[in-house]
Amino acid sequence: MLEAPLFNSDPTAYLPHGNSFLFIDRVLSLERGIRASGLKLVANDPAGYPFVFLLESIAQLAGIAVSDKKEEGGFLAAVDHAEFSDSVCPGDWLSITVSIVKSFGRLHLCEGEVTVGGRRVASAVLTLGVGTP
Repeated sequence: MLEAPLFNSDPTAYLPHGNSFLFIDRVLSLERGIRASGLKLVANDPAGYPFVFLLESIAQLAGIAVSDKKEEGGFLAAVDHAEFSDSVCPGDWLSITVSIVKSFGRLHLCEGEVTVGGRRVASAVLTLGVGTP
């Protein structure tokens, strides 16, 4: 039987973002350089939960999947494609998944998806850079 490698489920262990700009609550799985999954609970915010937050959830989880350490830093280099098919409501649990399609130097092409109860609400293809721009 293979044992899963240990990882920290707290996204702040990987990202420099503070609570007001953290769009992942828990990392569920992590295979560095390959894929990751996570969860986010949508809070009851008067401003709602804009589509750009769904995209940022994908980008943050992708950053966790491609980066080796928190101090390394990273940046969203490009959003190649994004689709938003439904809105989310307070109390929804967002299931976020990302996979690394390919890496070239410090740039990484990533695909991600956000679902709520099995229905897709967002998907994106984006390029992340690791290190300072």
